[in-house]
Amino acid sequence: MMTEIQWLLIGLAAVAAGAVNALAGGGTLITFPVLTAIGIPPVVANITNTVALCPGYLAATFAQYKDLKGQQRRLCLYLPAGAMGGTAGGFLLLHTGESAFQALVPYLILFATGLLAVQDSFRVWLIHRSEHPGFLHKQENRGVLPAFLASVYGGYFGAGVSVMVLAVLGLMLDDPLNRLNALKQAISFAINIAAATFFLFSDRVLWPVALVMAVGALIGGALGGKLAGHIKPAHLRRLVVGIGIGVAVVYLVR
Repeated sequence: MMTEIQWLLIGLAAVAAGAVNALAGGGTLITFPVLTAIGIPPVVANITNTVALCPGYLAATFAQYKDLKGQQRRLCLYLPAGAMGGTAGGFLLLHTGESAFQALVPYLILFATGLLAVQDSFRVWLIHRSEHPGFLHKQENRGVLPAFLASVYGGYFGAGVSVMVLAVLGLMLDDPLNRLNALKQAISFAINIAAATFFLFSDRVLWPVALVMAVGALIGGALGGKLAGHIKPAHLRRLVVGIGIGVAVVYLVR
């Protein structure tokens, strides 16, 4: 039975994660450590976190819907790959013991933190590449397997998966950043919803926690949208990277 303070921490972490996701990304690096810190086993915390994030991914996908127009063929290629990868990652997670997953956690967090750290540099490269459309040839079909592999990671842990998917799309497709970003968001939603749907058939979702987090993340996302013009995403991203490194060190020491 959780205390009122623990419920408050969960709600505040979800609000912070929703705002961070709206502004810079990396919200899972806030919510997951809080869930484990209050005593929730790592696998259960990760599964609950995945389910709680679904509304946020859905809202973000709809927000960029206009940039998906004309990308029907890509959606037909990449959404099934994302869904299958998310399901496979969820399957692997459910068959990973708590002790084994706990041993992996610091390395997963460091990996996700590294992805977040290079996100700005990668976006700069994408913008530069979009100004030279002949730089890459269209290789839409070749991107499906890398997208699937990134999706497996997304279903297993999730933090930083958007950066991985955007990297795959940026390497394989010639398109402006806004269109690639919209496609990335749709694929990320497919990954998350597939993994979450798979988790529904397990008994590992803490539903009261997931509901509180979902509401908190939506509130945080709305707040983040209003703060978008007042906070530089790069500064916030550095803060989240610092938190991620600190959390990983704590897990390693423990």
